[in-house]
Amino acid sequence: MEADELHAGEVGYLSASIRSVADARVGDTITHFAKRAESALPGYSEATPMVFCGLFPLEADQFEELREALGRLQLNDAALKFEPESSSAMGFGFRCGFLGLLHMEIVQERLEREYNLNLIITAPSVVYRVNCSNNETVECSNPSLLPEPGKRRSIEEPYVKIELLTPKDYIGPIMELGQERRGEFKEMNYITENRAKLTYMLPLAEMVGDFFDQLKSRSKGYASMEYSVVGYRVSDLVKLDIQINGEPVEALSTIVHKEKAYTVGRALTQKLKELIPRQMFKIPIQACIGAKVIASEALSAIRKDVLSKCYGGDISRKKKLLKKQAEGKKRMKAIGRVEVPQEAFMAVLKLEKEVL
Repeated sequence: MEADELHAGEVGYLSASIRSVADARVGDTITHFAKRAESALPGYSEATPMVFCGLFPLEADQFEELREALGRLQLNDAALKFEPESSSAMGFGFRCGFLGLLHMEIVQERLEREYNLNLIITAPSVVYRVNCSNNETVECSNPSLLPEPGKRRSIEEPYVKIELLTPKDYIGPIMELGQERRGEFKEMNYITENRAKLTYMLPLAEMVGDFFDQLKSRSKGYASMEYSVVGYRVSDLVKLDIQINGEPVEALSTIVHKEKAYTVGRALTQKLKELIPRQMFKIPIQACIGAKVIASEALSAIRKDVLSKCYGGDISRKKKLLKKQAEGKKRMKAIGRVEVPQEAFMAVLKLEKEVL
């Protein structure tokens, strides 16, 4: 039934001729057209995503279904943000922002379970702040959008205060994990005789991968954690690019700490060498920071015996055939494009989540 006003505890709706659901956000103030409020009601601030990842449909024809599914989820989850994104390797998808890891996992599970979507999910990343040479500060959650080294002065990354609760028998392995993830140890308190609380300051980027899995593994499932974002700090971060046959693969680019760049680059190049099919020409696989190659693997060419039908005869004939083969392979390498199979991307993205 119609009513002139709603009181506390009552539920109702109004028709405001809103054409797009995205135009009606949680926390908006409703005011009368003729007697407009001078300012919005206080106490509400828009949710800010802290963790980002790319969602791509495994089958290209599911792109519109994914768009519709994300739109429906956003109706009752105002914290979910998404925008279209395209990749030469994985096609069209969406760059999605989440409040945290749990939020990301819930959205992923709902998309797969409720909407029957098969998804490729890129390694999660965080929002970095880039201080540019022109004194501007830009936020970047996608490695491909990071300004060039000559245009930036420093990069800041978000830090969290993390409290780890663990039985005393696993304090050593847990402290090793904190040190491996660039954690800054703050304090340790014994809650009970057999249980301790360790407090660390930790880069959020070090926690969005497999940190929780490692925590459970090293404590045999007994440890737990709580964390809260405390702010940004300047860090020595670099953009790590993967090049295959001299061509950068944007989908595999990532932002890492300089100390871990070689380890991550070596792991990715070795994995790609195992997964990319061999060609008629040699394929270099390189991990680069700018123009500097820090790790490299080479996928050997498929050998074709051009001398198999050459029995005896003049040696110059054999040399001519070998020279012709070498020139052909050189020409193929110059114009050939290496296709990275879908299963290779999925395996490497899984590896990125483990090594970052």
